[in-house]
This record gives sequence, C-alpha cells and structure tokens, in this order.
Amino acid sequence: MNTVKTTGSQAIVNEKKTNLGTNSLFSRAAYGIMYLFLIIVAIFQIFPIIWLFLFSLKNNQEVFNMSPFALPESPKWENYSKVWTEGNISLYFFNSVTYTVVAVILTVVLASMVTFAITRMNWKGSKIVLGLFMIGLMIPVHSTLIPLFSTFTKLNMIDNPLSVILAYTAFNLPITIMILLGFYEALPREVEEAAVMDGASINYIFFKITLPMTSPVIATAAIINMIYNWNEFVFVNTFISSEKFKTLTVGIQNFIGQYTTDWGAIGATLVISILPILLAFFLLSNRIVEGIASGSVKG
Repeated sequence: MNTVKTTGSQAIVNEKKTNLGTNSLFSRAAYGIMYLFLIIVAIFQIFPIIWLFLFSLKNNQEVFNMSPFALPESPKWENYSKVWTEGNISLYFFNSVTYTVVAVILTVVLASMVTFAITRMNWKGSKIVLGLFMIGLMIPVHSTLIPLFSTFTKLNMIDNPLSVILAYTAFNLPITIMILLGFYEALPREVEEAAVMDGASINYIFFKITLPMTSPVIATAAIINMIYNWNEFVFVNTFISSEKFKTLTVGIQNFIGQYTTDWGAIGATLVISILPILLAFFLLSNRIVEGIASGSVKG
C-alpha cells in the first residue's frame, strides 16, 4: 500500500517537473523571440543615424555616383569644419540652444505654476481655465501665423528672438500642463498640509516642496519640449529674417543653391543638429522613464 502511494506521489512530482520544464522552455522561447524583435527594431532605429553620419563624410560625386549604402572612399571630415566656420553653423547652433533652453525653462515653470494652482488650490473657475488651456491643443500652428505676425509687427517684435521664444512657450503650455496634470493630482497632500501648519507660504510650498517632488515628470515634459523647440521651423522662418537670429533648421537652407547643393555639408549640419537631442535623451533617459511610469501608475 505504501509502495502504491509512493509511486503515485513520484508520478505527480515527475509530472510537475515535466510541466515546469515545458513552461520554462516556452518562456525562454518567448523571451528569445521578444529580444530578437527588439534587436530588429533597434537596428531600424539606429541605421538612419549611422547612414546620415556616413553621408556627411561624402562629397557630391560620392553621393550621386555611389550606392547610398556604400562607405565613403575618403572621409571628408572637412565638411564639419566647413559648416561650423564658413556656414555660420556655430552661430545657428548657439541660437538654437538659446531659444530652446529659455523656452523650455519658461514653459516648464509656467506650466507647473498653472497645474499647481488648478490641482492644489481651491478657487472658482479653475476648471474653466484648465479647459481653455486644453483648447490650445486643438489649434493648428499654421492657422496662427498671420495673427501672430500681425501682433508681433504692431509690438515691433518681428526679427526679434523674443517672438520665437514666446511662440514656443505659448504652444507648448497645453501639452506640458496635460503631462503634469495627472502627476500633480496624485501627489500626497500631507506634506503640503504639514508645511501650511508650520506657517509656510504658497510660494515656499511650490518652489521648495512641490516642484522638487515633480522632478521626474518635469524631465519628461522638458525633453518633449526640447525636441519640439529644437526641430521647429515655421516660427523661425516666419518671424526671423536676420542671419544672426536664425536657427539650425532654417540656416541649413544656406547650403541649398539654385544650381548646386553641397550635400555633404547638409549631412554634417544634420549630424550636428541631432547630437544635442541625443545627448539630452541619454542623460535624462532614466528620469523620462521614471516620469512616464510614475504618471501612468499614479494618474
């Protein structure tokens, strides 16, 4: 009798081991397929950057007479020095950095103030104000060019960097508020209530307590704003006419002529233009993922 029970128990154990082995095999296969898919996606994502870098090291003859995937016969590193010095790319690069950084700081600070006022303070009309900001998401950028141009002309702000910075800030406020909104609503109020009991002012609570607590989602909003501002073309092309105020996206047109175009110089300019965004993403990638994850769970 004991032998029968032992045999039955051993059979159950063996069956469980077999099932565990089968599940482990399927799990490994699933992980293998997933990683293979991710590797393929990564290759497709990275390949255009590598191709653009190789493209920037070619001259016009190599661009048109060689295969697009061929390596340059003799890398033309002088394309970079040429665009940086002769093509005024250093000036355009500095302008892009200035407009982007100032607009991002303004947008994030103002959006944080608005979101704090809407979610943490009780006042009439807060929902209406939030609705007005959200309406901004539905307004096409191109439909505002003529009214903005007319307004900036009356204010003597055409061909002025301030017009571009204000346009960037205004159009990025709605999406930035929307990103911050869920995170702010889920923040615990106990810390702020304790600060109020200690006699802290609204300004102290916002700048010293709430704002540092929202640093992960602020990093997410900042990188989204940075990408939009850095790649923006329409506002700069419409409001700016002087070479000294142009950005990289507009200044690249200098290498496109009516009869000849220096494609290697264009490639070098494009490589220079994407480096700051890649660098910012690598530096802030952990904060960006943390902000998105926190917002999704708390919101």
